[in-house]
Amino acid sequence: MQKDDLLRLMRDPNLLPSEKQVLLSDIASQAAAMDLPCYIVGGFVRDLLLREPVNDLDIIVEGDAIRFGESLVKKFGGKLTLHDKFHTAIWHLPNSSDTLDLITARKETYERPGALPTVIPSTIDDDLHRRDFTINSMAIRIDGDHFGELLDPLSGQADLEDGLIRVLHPRSFVDDPTRIFRAIRYEARYSFNLEPLTLNLVNPEALDVIPKLSGERIRHELDLIFEEKDSSQMILRLGEFGVFKKIHPKLPLFNADYSDFLEMDPTLDIPASRTVVAYMLWLMDLSESEILSIGQRLYFTTDQTYSIWAVSQLKKSLPFLTGSSPSVWTYALEKLPLLSIYVVYLVTREDALLDFLSIWRHVKPHTTGDDLKARGLEPGPRFGEILHQIRAAWLDGEVSNKEEENDFLNSILNGHSSR
Repeated sequence: MQKDDLLRLMRDPNLLPSEKQVLLSDIASQAAAMDLPCYIVGGFVRDLLLREPVNDLDIIVEGDAIRFGESLVKKFGGKLTLHDKFHTAIWHLPNSSDTLDLITARKETYERPGALPTVIPSTIDDDLHRRDFTINSMAIRIDGDHFGELLDPLSGQADLEDGLIRVLHPRSFVDDPTRIFRAIRYEARYSFNLEPLTLNLVNPEALDVIPKLSGERIRHELDLIFEEKDSSQMILRLGEFGVFKKIHPKLPLFNADYSDFLEMDPTLDIPASRTVVAYMLWLMDLSESEILSIGQRLYFTTDQTYSIWAVSQLKKSLPFLTGSSPSVWTYALEKLPLLSIYVVYLVTREDALLDFLSIWRHVKPHTTGDDLKARGLEPGPRFGEILHQIRAAWLDGEVSNKEEENDFLNSILNGHSSR
């Protein structure tokens, strides 16, 4: 692509918001003032050339990124988080919650397959050659008169045009098997194909390194997949390659019938994310021990493991609750996470679950503990029992207004309630 064409794309507010254009100009001017070759790399360049909106800016300098970050903070404000080991910094932008990665151009070596790389400062050419795929191995130089120059030493632009995902060297997936997850993510997101040699490299040697990856790294890649619009297609593709058994021997294939359930109903006031729902759907048919073991492998939080366990237990319990009164349903469900209940509803379409989420859980008696004290009752466990009975009467239709509730309370206090 010619420089003028690339500049037109970079000035298109539909692709790069105006505030990001200003930020980019500030960074470029500071890099020029310090005589630092400075580049935007990776996903920004890929999506810009695809005419897709871009937001994330990853900035690489041939020089000291930390010193460059300190100069940006001094001139424009904000604050810096340093990562000396990797020669990188995160610039927390002034008057914003946004951040920007500042990276020293580097090359990487891998002590062993699956290990995190050892980082050595180097040139932009070495940096582009250390990356995962050709379509992510392009850079746009932005300092001084070089602003808008495209660097494409590995023909990433040609692969973009051909719709191909291509690794940079034959041991790419062995060095870092998380690239398998990313390859499948890009394949579905852009409707691309894995280049034939790259496809052949998703082989037993590469898959056998996956058990050496930390749970956090694997879960991060899975989280990114579940956040994608076509996540079900991606996760099914991972299953085709045999990835799951390498993560954990009990990790099942994703049930394709659940693919349509990853979107939350906005009318329900239940906070959730696609990622959390996806793990629930994926693991809900496993045993308690399997869920706990997989949760440990993937470093789930305690709350996340509990929510998945609750889905599994509720789904198994439904036959015993079907046909019960609203009060029985309510008291069985109300200690469980709301999202767990909703996910079981999605799969089973048990109306009582939706009734609980939308109506029953909000039912409360008018009578309070203070009302009972005013009736001369001593505070104690009996308070809870009485309020429980009154609420059950509301739920089951035995009480429908405040007067009937008062009569029901009198019958309890007089020892005439059948509950």
